[in-house]
Amino acid sequence: MRRRRSMVSSRTTVAVREWDFILHLQEPLTPEQSDTLDGLDRFNDGRICLIEGPGWAKFTCTFSAETLTGAIAEALGFFEDFPGVLIRSVELGPRELEENKMATTAVVRAPV
Repeated sequence: MRRRRSMVSSRTTVAVREWDFILHLQEPLTPEQSDTLDGLDRFNDGRICLIEGPGWAKFTCTFSAETLTGAIAEALGFFEDFPGVLIRSVELGPRELEENKMATTAVVRAPV
């Protein structure tokens, strides 16, 4: 018979959850930046996905973190190895709007 040990932690546990958001780029990727992106392993784990159109580009993101700001910070950290690519804004998806009791689309613009 196995005995279970119960441990009590003095730390509070914060739930980690998935956050969905969009990172809008300042400009579309250049051909050189697209080649660089293909070689960056961190962009190939399924948490961040490039979507491009005529004259624009964005990354849809799904990151696990305790807070939305933590998830966004982790996603932005991916761009440290991606020179010349600038994020114009962060847009929240419908689920985040609902769960955070926000009435309108939230877009956090980069400082000027």
